[in-house]
Amino acid sequence: MTLSAWLDARRPAPPVRLRARIDAALGSALASDEREAAAACLRAGEQLASELLQENATSRDSALDLLAADALVTYAFEAASERPGELAAQCRAAMVRIAALARDAARAQAQ
Repeated sequence: MTLSAWLDARRPAPPVRLRARIDAALGSALASDEREAAAACLRAGEQLASELLQENATSRDSALDLLAADALVTYAFEAASERPGELAAQCRAAMVRIAALARDAARAQAQ
């Protein structure tokens, strides 16, 4: 099953505009195997969050991107939970990576 098909199977389904933004963020990763869902969703969520932090994008105009980043990270954890033996390590690694985004953004703003 592809990542796209895996996303199609998630319930409840996201609103159409949100799903379109998620798909755009994932790009070619949508064609990858569902076993790559956790890594692909986390990468795409990180990328979106990083862009939003760099742009200091906190207005309503950024709402769809913020929701998409949140959804992607949520899907990453959902996919990771399908392999319980790896879940704790994947969660720790993801939290470190996400925290680094905030740290880096704070450093950039301080300069």
